[in-house]
Amino acid sequence: MSSNPVAETVSSLMPRAKEELTALVAFKSVADFDQFPRSESVGAANWIASALRAEGFQDVDLLDTPDGTQSVYGYLPGPEGSKTVLLYAHYDVQPPLDEAAWATPPFELTERDGRWYGRGAADCKGGVLMHLLALRALKAHGGVPVHVKFIAEGSEEQGTGGLERYAEQHPELLAADTIVIGDAGNFRVGLPTVTSTLRGMTLVRVKVDTLEGNLHSGQFGGAAPDALAALIRVLDSLRAEDGSTTVDGLASDSAWEGLAYDEEQFRRDARVLDGVELIGSGSVADRIWARPAVTVLGIDCPPVVGATPSVQASTRALVSLRVPPGVDAGEATKLLQAHLEARTPWGARVAVEQIGQGQAFRADTTSPAYQAMADAMAVAYPGEEMQYAGQGGSIPLCNTLAALYPRAEILLIGLSEPEAQIHAVNESVSPEELERLSVAEALFLRNYAAG
Repeated sequence: MSSNPVAETVSSLMPRAKEELTALVAFKSVADFDQFPRSESVGAANWIASALRAEGFQDVDLLDTPDGTQSVYGYLPGPEGSKTVLLYAHYDVQPPLDEAAWATPPFELTERDGRWYGRGAADCKGGVLMHLLALRALKAHGGVPVHVKFIAEGSEEQGTGGLERYAEQHPELLAADTIVIGDAGNFRVGLPTVTSTLRGMTLVRVKVDTLEGNLHSGQFGGAAPDALAALIRVLDSLRAEDGSTTVDGLASDSAWEGLAYDEEQFRRDARVLDGVELIGSGSVADRIWARPAVTVLGIDCPPVVGATPSVQASTRALVSLRVPPGVDAGEATKLLQAHLEARTPWGARVAVEQIGQGQAFRADTTSPAYQAMADAMAVAYPGEEMQYAGQGGSIPLCNTLAALYPRAEILLIGLSEPEAQIHAVNESVSPEELERLSVAEALFLRNYAAG
């Protein structure tokens, strides 16, 4: 890769990229303003806006989206008559979870064992840097050959749909010939991969009430209906004996056709403890890319420390359902709600509130943009052929953009390979992947412009 001028330029820019990613990771830009100050997200948005202006972007603006967050937009004009490419990333991040479990502070980019650690380093602040590196390399070698629109979302991790609704209200803003979503990842480090499918998602809050107030478990336990026990029972009904997701009426037998995922490799990637079985049936790829998956994200109940001998009167849970391509997320939500209501025992009062939703996505991999990317990745990753994989996670914006711009080609690449451990403690990014993917994106833009 070093013999390629674009690759040499990207390599020379990596020290600067590390400094910039350090600055961007330092913002605690979790778009849950009950937990983290809004000023942290505003700071990250302003940092990106300044970076875009420094690169010559025009019309740079902080877009106030309907969910109360901001997305950063900028436009870089290319040669007259050239194609338009939209580059996407998001700057909001997941909460750090247990900060004490991090080997180094989550909002301080730290190099260790050849990787850069910090919340958002891979998902997806590193994606912002990937786009900037690609554009800087092209500017150093003849200029950027396409019109570029840049959008950095401020609430992707919350699933509240702010940018989706904004795009629907301003349909011309993000219109492009091709869209590069920088929020996916290679199947493994060193194997160039585009993500061709995404599962959709629905997020619901379920509340169970049984009593007017908590009761002494010795005096009333055994006859008084326990809300926590009722919730545990209904949540357990969402899984079969083997751990497969079982939502009444929702199909769960689809098969994945494409790149296989070796079970032992998955165990290592997922860091499954020795002796613990994987859940579900079918191949690993079937389970994580082609079938629904329910996860209980949280339960409101008394902690062990300080718990009293009480029968619980009321409790809540947050439940996520990942929805495979081909299944409408709205229909899946209705089925999930009906299941939870029907399976709640003892006549307990149950209320299900939807708080987030996104449709699944399937790309057209036969489009010219995919060939341009395959050629670019062959240069950035010598000796490797571009692979197609699914992703179990959701990027709801993809379907919104596909609906708004049906002729646009959409590619998903990024830095969230398995070792990155996104959404977990000790998230990290491989600087080699950042470098190679930046080269690939730069060469893609050049190939696509010439095609």
